[in-house]
Amino acid sequence: MSFFGLDCVRKKERELERKLRANDREYNLSFKYATNAIKTSKYNFFTFLPLNLFEQFQRIANAYFLFLLVLQVIPAISSLSWFTTVVPLVLVLTVTAAKDATDDINRHRSDNHVNNRKVEVLIDRKLRSEKWMDVQVGDIIKLENNQFVTADLLLLSSSEPLNLVYIETAELDGETNLKVRQALPVTGDLGDDIEKLADFNGEVRCEPPNNRLDRFTGTLTYAGQKYPLDNEKILLRGCTLRNTEWCFGLVLFGGPETKLMQNCGKSTFKRTSIDRLMNVLVLCIFGFLAIMCTILAIGNFFWEMNEGSQFTVFLPRQEGKDAKFSAFLTFWSYVIILNTVVPISLYVSVEIIRLGNSFYIDWDRKMYFARNDTPAEARTTTLNEELGQIKYVFSDKTGTLTQNIMTFNKCSINGKSYGDVYDYTGQRIEITESTDTVDFSFNPLADPRFMFHDHALVEAVKLENPEVHAFFRLLALCHTVMAEEKTEGELLYQAQSPDEGALVTAARNFGFVFRSRTPESVSIMEMGQQRSYELLAILDFNNVRKRMSVIVRSPEGKLSLYCKGADTIIYERLHQSCSKLMDVTTEHLNEFAGEGLRTLALAYKDLDEDYFSQWKQRHHEASTTLADREDKLDQLYEEIEKDLLLLGATAIEDKLQDGVPHTIEQLSKADVKIWVLTGDKQETAENIGYSCNLLREEMNEVFIISGNSPEDVRQELRNARTSMKPDATEDSMFIPERILSNRVKVITDEVVNGEYGLVINGHSLAYALEHSMELEFLRTACMCKAVICCRVTPLQKAQVVELVKKYKQAVTLAIGDGANDVSMIKAAHIGVGISGQEGMQAVLSSDYSFAQFRFLQRLLLVHGRWSYLRMCKFLRYFFYKNFTFTFVHFWYAFFCGFSAQTVYDEWFITLYNLMYTALPVLGMSLFDQDVNDLWSFQHPQLYMPGQLNLYFSKKAFFKCALHSCYSSLVIFFIPYLAMNDTVRDDGKDVADYQSFALLTQTCLMFAVSIQLGFEMAYWTAVNTFFILGSLAMYFAVTFTMYSNGMFLMLPSAFPFIGETARNSLNQPNIWLTILLTSILCVLPVVTYRFLMIQLCPTINDRVIFKVRQAKAAPPPLPRRARIRRTSSRRSGYAFSHAQGYGDLVTSGRFLRRPAVSRSSGFAHTGRTTTGFSPMGRSAGYSPTGRPQNVKVNDVEVTSLQMYRTMDHTL
Repeated sequence: MSFFGLDCVRKKERELERKLRANDREYNLSFKYATNAIKTSKYNFFTFLPLNLFEQFQRIANAYFLFLLVLQVIPAISSLSWFTTVVPLVLVLTVTAAKDATDDINRHRSDNHVNNRKVEVLIDRKLRSEKWMDVQVGDIIKLENNQFVTADLLLLSSSEPLNLVYIETAELDGETNLKVRQALPVTGDLGDDIEKLADFNGEVRCEPPNNRLDRFTGTLTYAGQKYPLDNEKILLRGCTLRNTEWCFGLVLFGGPETKLMQNCGKSTFKRTSIDRLMNVLVLCIFGFLAIMCTILAIGNFFWEMNEGSQFTVFLPRQEGKDAKFSAFLTFWSYVIILNTVVPISLYVSVEIIRLGNSFYIDWDRKMYFARNDTPAEARTTTLNEELGQIKYVFSDKTGTLTQNIMTFNKCSINGKSYGDVYDYTGQRIEITESTDTVDFSFNPLADPRFMFHDHALVEAVKLENPEVHAFFRLLALCHTVMAEEKTEGELLYQAQSPDEGALVTAARNFGFVFRSRTPESVSIMEMGQQRSYELLAILDFNNVRKRMSVIVRSPEGKLSLYCKGADTIIYERLHQSCSKLMDVTTEHLNEFAGEGLRTLALAYKDLDEDYFSQWKQRHHEASTTLADREDKLDQLYEEIEKDLLLLGATAIEDKLQDGVPHTIEQLSKADVKIWVLTGDKQETAENIGYSCNLLREEMNEVFIISGNSPEDVRQELRNARTSMKPDATEDSMFIPERILSNRVKVITDEVVNGEYGLVINGHSLAYALEHSMELEFLRTACMCKAVICCRVTPLQKAQVVELVKKYKQAVTLAIGDGANDVSMIKAAHIGVGISGQEGMQAVLSSDYSFAQFRFLQRLLLVHGRWSYLRMCKFLRYFFYKNFTFTFVHFWYAFFCGFSAQTVYDEWFITLYNLMYTALPVLGMSLFDQDVNDLWSFQHPQLYMPGQLNLYFSKKAFFKCALHSCYSSLVIFFIPYLAMNDTVRDDGKDVADYQSFALLTQTCLMFAVSIQLGFEMAYWTAVNTFFILGSLAMYFAVTFTMYSNGMFLMLPSAFPFIGETARNSLNQPNIWLTILLTSILCVLPVVTYRFLMIQLCPTINDRVIFKVRQAKAAPPPLPRRARIRRTSSRRSGYAFSHAQGYGDLVTSGRFLRRPAVSRSSGFAHTGRTTTGFSPMGRSAGYSPTGRPQNVKVNDVEVTSLQMYRTMDHTL
């Protein structure tokens, strides 16, 4: 760590190989490896003030005001008091510093919370409790069940047989299913013997720190032997130890060098596009200010040369101060006077507006999730208006779009479909929470959380239908689930994927209970009878096979092969006698897939004893060969997995979060493009894409990019682009965008006929993100309506976001719920964290957080759009009122000898932005809305102008400047001409400087107030009070300050002669002048808006017209129909499964301590109360054992659930 709190990683970039020795801190310290402390904060006590001020003065306006302050302390130049600048500047710096300090204190607290966690470390032959930050590379530490892994460790030994440990990697890859790691036998023998562990002096040589989560290479040298190390022996920081009493590990990487932190990405200072535009505009304003001051300085020079010489008789010049020097001083004097073109109150007001709109998000009850007591939270106050300009949304899948809960919904057995519920007329009815569920009381081992609604299936089981029994017997036998039963009847399933757990739990509830397994057998309870099947072989799953099989021998000695997998794969291997059953099952599969369910086909065959003996011998030979082992095994699997008999199919739902399809539909109508970046396998992600309406059957084509080489990927991308746009050319994809003289390439949006989707897997994406191919990938992806990236690493997620940010002139948003999403959240313009089941890492790194994905549409379509609209209105009006205020000085200079005299009273100049016009514009910026939230959902197209920067841009700014120029001409010259050679009713002269100043500033106040009234679309009592109250305040202050008493007490502070206000404002011609000026100022605005609405109305104009027609009534409540898709597509093999678990099961490496002895305990007379809490589930299976499907009463229904979008042609 450097002194300024920045990670110093230059040394680590040069590290080519890591060397360390166990239990030898002195040796390991010589390499200066990072400790296990992490630091995400930016400041410390000593660096906060200098660093924060340095950051704040990088904002051009702050540096400009500091420069003005220096000028104002020079008496020869300044015509205004220094406090008019220093007070607002200090206020802005203090408020911003306080906000930054609060944010950084929260980061310090988070760091301290993590760094001060305790872990047992082996030091001086004793286990000592140490803080995480004190752990060093080479230390041996002890972890216990449910503890977070402290650092990246080499697993040495564990409490489980064969030194296995079970870990949950949700913080790394978003998957909550358990994974298995195993120690080397040589280190496993150390056990928990402290003396042996203290004597362990193995040396590790391995790869340097990197961000690859799926790979590790290294060697362990111990007792003269060298042992290879791979990813299966490593525990990564961020994992959680599950179902393992204890384990010991050797620290390889600590703190910032762990793979978790290497994937976190850098924290960047996020600024909105309006902020960036403001910097450009402020530079333009400075240039314009310099031009105005130069013109006035030149005017002063000529005036001094021609007219000024006539005054030297009674106003002699000082020596050495001629006309040139006078012009020089005049230039700087006008820089001070005209500085209100960029008033510092602009930045104070912007921060207040952002803070207010952040509170609206925090207070929004319609974004509150009652089940978890989780409100929405705006964790930053600087990005609200950016929410109204989002073009690309990058979303995680598991836990963000889905609940990661698999439910066994339906099945097809021997040509009959189960799962739907019908009424007495035979009509299918929709299943709701109030629908009756099947009573499983006949089964004491049933999971109480499993819910099924079709009573026909349980009746078929009770009637001992042979096909139904064979169906559930297959589900109970053909899997790699591990069961644990610590007490009688208390079953705990450890599934490698939620799908497997759901299927095994379904079989369990229907009377086929998987109880235990050994490497050679599987024990199940079949309708109350304990049966043990001999496990002869597991034909494991992989991505090519898309199926798995088991070969078992029943207690009666019958040999059978049970197979489950993707229906297209299973159908190719069925016996021809199954053709009619295939047709019926295919119809059921189409129906299941049409509802977005994940389908599997089930089949079996009986085997001949002699044939199997011969096959088993060949299988053993193939599994022990070194050359082409995989190919030989695949050939054997193909040989035996044929002529299968079809049993049926299952349909599992990966439960989407509530409202996800509707939210995606709404955002799509708002022209927001959604890309899903997930660590899940392709089939799973694709199925979810269809379930949530991201991919649709109506699409012309969904392209699959799965090349294994750069050439293959490039060709697949080109083929996809050619299919979408055959006439596409290579040189039409860029438009030059010049920003501050830096030319960058921006990829244009290419119009294609039809809608397309793109699915790309992780290894293909790695090639596509290479510099030579990234534009090819981005161009193809941007032509698609939806993009899904599968098997991506956390760093790849961030790279995809960075790629879009770099080449697309668009605002991006990333949303996720796990630590694997942190880098993506940090990389996007806006980061949103879902406070779900995968920890709080994503929330802590996010800009906004809430509990459900469906709240995203309210965040964008309501809060984001309103914030953007309010900010743009504020900026347009603020520049208008200040340019108008300032330009009057410019015109007055031609009538005061360019003497830098102000046209207004100094008190009016001081109070104009702070008191007279501050609250009205703030009221508009906090309360204004063109239409209410219901109409915003009814017409998502209202969101599009924000994506195109239509409300505030350089063009809008220059229109505002021209409008201000016109208004200032009217406000100066109408009073000037009206008062010229004018007398009062009593014959006294009215045309003095002070009376003219009063009339001009009064005209200005009325003009800007009326203009504000035209800007507001939503009047409230607060807005009305602010506008009328500000005018009343102006007159009250004016009559008080322009009085005899104030003038006589402090003539230097209140130079206007008493009674100026009363004597001027009691004249009818003065009020007629104010009226004429106000009408002439607003007349062009009214005319322009009338013509625009009539000739080319915007989407806002048309919706507002509809609202007025409906007399502001809410839109009609559409009937919320259940979303069903008709589809000919069947879901692929939907397991979130990894290859190799069959080998693990049959090797015996999974074995745990012996379970308690058990009897069948199976009674048909009702459920027995055994006090158990089984963890498996189908309707709510969670491999982590978290309770699910808990019914919550009185959950507030959000408006997003009440109102669906109706397609209206506007």
